[in-house]
Amino acid sequence: MKRSTDPRHQARILALQELFSWYFNVEDIPIEEISVKELLDINEMTEYDEELYDKILDGVIENKDRIDELIKKHAPQWPIEQMKSVDLQILRIAIFEGFVAKITPPKVSIDEAIEIAKDFGGGISSKFVNGVLGAIYEETKKEEENE
Repeated sequence: MKRSTDPRHQARILALQELFSWYFNVEDIPIEEISVKELLDINEMTEYDEELYDKILDGVIENKDRIDELIKKHAPQWPIEQMKSVDLQILRIAIFEGFVAKITPPKVSIDEAIEIAKDFGGGISSKFVNGVLGAIYEETKKEEENE
């Protein structure tokens, strides 16, 4: 499978893997931390956008409650505790990047999230991610029109 070598795309993948490992480690089971260099080697990546990677990690952690409220509002049939962890982290990254910090246009953050969900999520992950992010996008668009 061909993967994008765009440094921004690579940064999102690395951030996903880092966030996944942090939030997966909730059972007090010691998980050995993997360095970014090791993740680069595992993923056979040569470069990534370090600034974007840092912004995503810090931003998702700092804005987790705000991001999760958006997810709960736009996916009420799926309690966060029941979502697949990888889908949740993909949503958090896209919402932070495209809607909270607005460091990437929303449509770009949605497209990136869908592509990453296809690679790392289950069979319906990309559709789920698209549905939640699409609902947030539509609401945001309406709010902007009313301003």
